[in-house]
Amino acid sequence: MVYEWLNERLDLERFKKKYLTKVFPVHATYFFGEIALFSFVILVLTGIYLLFSYIPSSRLIEVGGKKIPIAYHSILLINSQPFGLIMRYVHHWAAHIMIAALILHMMRVYFSGTFKKPREINWLVGMLLLNIAILAGFTGYSLPFDMLSVVATGIGYQIANSIPYIGPAIAKFVFAGDFPAPGSIPRLYMYHVVLIPMVLMATIGLHMLIMVKQKHSQPYQNKDIAKSGKILGIPLFPQQISLMMFVFFFTLSVLFFLASFLPVHNVEYFGPPTLQTPMVKPDWYLLWIYGIIKLIPGSWVIPLGANASISPEVIGGIILPGVVMTIIAIVPFLYREKEPLNYWEPASLRPIGTSAGVAFIVMFIALSVTGYQAELNIPITVCRIYTLVLPAIAFFITYFIIKRKKVEN
Repeated sequence: MVYEWLNERLDLERFKKKYLTKVFPVHATYFFGEIALFSFVILVLTGIYLLFSYIPSSRLIEVGGKKIPIAYHSILLINSQPFGLIMRYVHHWAAHIMIAALILHMMRVYFSGTFKKPREINWLVGMLLLNIAILAGFTGYSLPFDMLSVVATGIGYQIANSIPYIGPAIAKFVFAGDFPAPGSIPRLYMYHVVLIPMVLMATIGLHMLIMVKQKHSQPYQNKDIAKSGKILGIPLFPQQISLMMFVFFFTLSVLFFLASFLPVHNVEYFGPPTLQTPMVKPDWYLLWIYGIIKLIPGSWVIPLGANASISPEVIGGIILPGVVMTIIAIVPFLYREKEPLNYWEPASLRPIGTSAGVAFIVMFIALSVTGYQAELNIPITVCRIYTLVLPAIAFFITYFIIKRKKVEN
């Protein structure tokens, strides 16, 4: 009765035929994108919970005879709430899972070749989405305003500040002064809870809109089964929605498991900001950039005149990572496809591209290991050698395997 009443006014049957019957191909790797989406939803929900108690201010107040920042004190109050600490940890791990799922999703797209025509635009949107998610993680890292987060955020400020000519102005605008300035936490808070989530939602919406318009790419084995222009899979309702609900609750359970057994960023341990500087390592998704900075010799200073120069921090922290990201972004435009690619492409058809992808992954791993060079007691010269040699070895081994299998087939 209610359905008929609503259908008469909203034409639900037309909506059902147009959208709920949309077909989704079935493959486990397709869920990487959905895990990223669900992690973002959980980030928003847990973030709203934390907003009720967090105060974005570095002003000092006296608590127990000690003066501590209000932001730091508000984190202590959240930790003392019945669900506060677990929500903080779920929020933290959801950010990591989202970034990891986005990386795995883009790896699936790359190694299946489905970044090519007609999906070049969505590849760029995906790259933008990944970088915005990383930026969200960076801005959120500063909000506890304990000694660790202040030092970690200060490193980002110093790198931005070291850009010749325009760096100081950009750094002071982004961080509302010389970090940590009185306005730094409110400014970063605004980025983290308002600006970046809005951009993320818009980017996710654009990504999904393009995907719906172009339809899903399909596994290669579907090519001989599905008719031209048709998708082989299951309808959105009820099969795909049932799978999505399972993935959502599975993601939520994994996050609560991680939050329960792998606590992170103990603000009580680090304490409020002091003149001491603890040893800080960036999170895993930025560790490769830290590795690049460690590899750059201190003598690599490029003078520009007028008391300006390009420092090793700018070369390792901005220029080289920017080159790497640019290369990844322009990958679709290195191929000239005559026909749209709607099915996964076998690796044997792209031996150089596949081998280069494996080499890039090895390079990121090598650079991340370099981030722990001091702890592992590895000479920096050895780090420079394996960072160059290992990706090259990975490239030629992968290329040889692909070519050999192609000959065997």
